[in-house]
Amino acid sequence: MSAFLFKISKRSSVPLRMVLVLFVTIFGVFVFTVCIKQITIENKSNNIVLATEKERNHCNLHASAQNELPQIHFPRPKTYSRGECSCNPVRFFVLFSMQRCGSGWFETLLNSHPNISSHGEIFSVKERRINISSIIRTLDGVYNLDWFSSASKNECVAAVGFKWMLNQGVFDNHKEILDYFNLKGVSVIFLFRRNLLRRLISVLANDYDRHAKQLNGIHKSHVHTKQEAEVLAQFKPIINTTALIANLRSVERTMTDCLQLFRSTHHIILYYEGIFKNHKAHCFCCRH
Repeated sequence: MSAFLFKISKRSSVPLRMVLVLFVTIFGVFVFTVCIKQITIENKSNNIVLATEKERNHCNLHASAQNELPQIHFPRPKTYSRGECSCNPVRFFVLFSMQRCGSGWFETLLNSHPNISSHGEIFSVKERRINISSIIRTLDGVYNLDWFSSASKNECVAAVGFKWMLNQGVFDNHKEILDYFNLKGVSVIFLFRRNLLRRLISVLANDYDRHAKQLNGIHKSHVHTKQEAEVLAQFKPIINTTALIANLRSVERTMTDCLQLFRSTHHIILYYEGIFKNHKAHCFCCRH
């Protein structure tokens, strides 16, 4: 009888052993995969850092520039040569903003400088932000000076970046994007609007003109003359007071979340009202 029970227990232990072996195998493969990915990421990061350090050493930076590391870079475009400007340092930036916060006007101000290129809303195209791989590939193209648009300048460009609206996938992969910005030394410009009620009115007015096309049958998100502004100002939007507080709080929460997620970057916070009232900014625009 005892021999019979021993055979039964021996048979029943076989499946348990197989399950245990299978579990150990799967766990081992998982650990190996994670380690390989970690090593690959670290090697890639080290290669980027070493390449950057090599360029910095080759270009014999001035003492003042040394203090700004790691915010200065020496890109090597794949599509052309920077020639005599190869040792001119380049700063990377990104402009985080929301619709109707003056980002279009501010970007025009940036691009009025002969050595600054801001390439606009490059992530308005969904295919460029479909996953983190496509996002990184797009960012590499911009910061390697291989991105061409109407804002592209000469080989001696001193700062390059783009405008990234918060509704264009910023929050979907924020951790990986933050790691990229910190690794590459990308400076973040937060541009928001203090008066969120005025922003809401601007959003409603812009949505109305998109269909009404009040300026000779043409829709313009940004006016360029006083006369155009007066025409668009004639529209008086109706505000849904029931949803007003919830709407304003939602916008404020989005701004706060963005500031919180990217607080570890090299950044500056700007407000449309402050820049618009800055006489020096207007004079700079006129000179260029």
